[in-house]
Amino acid sequence: MKTKNPVSPELLAKAADLADLVDYSPGAVVSKTLIDAAAGTITLFSFDAGQGLSEHIAPYDALVEVLDGQAKIQIGKDVLTVSAGQAVVMPANVPHALSAPVPFKMLLVMIRSRDNKNKKAKKKVQPDKKSIKKQAHKNS
Repeated sequence: MKTKNPVSPELLAKAADLADLVDYSPGAVVSKTLIDAAAGTITLFSFDAGQGLSEHIAPYDALVEVLDGQAKIQIGKDVLTVSAGQAVVMPANVPHALSAPVPFKMLLVMIRSRDNKNKKAKKKVQPDKKSIKKQAHKNS
């Protein structure tokens, strides 16, 4: 059984102008996934003027590189103006939102961090009450 390659064919072993891989659409936000793998995703977006993504939280850091135009990116209480050629990292678990005062295109890179998995794994597991009673009985 052949598995689907997680990389978009427009980029697989080819050079491409990223901004040319996603078109603007009047009154809309358009997304195109370039890589969708267990390790993370790389997605292109185009935003028409007046469009945006409402405030939300992501469990991983997210790198945004603006490819064309200019974006307003709110991270926590700070609002940044990010222009073509600039990038910013939106930290994990911090509310953020994006808006388009003018049309803009961006590349979004999200890497699923091993740190988050390790933090969960390192949490102390609380034994159930039966285990505690058995241990207390053995020690008496």
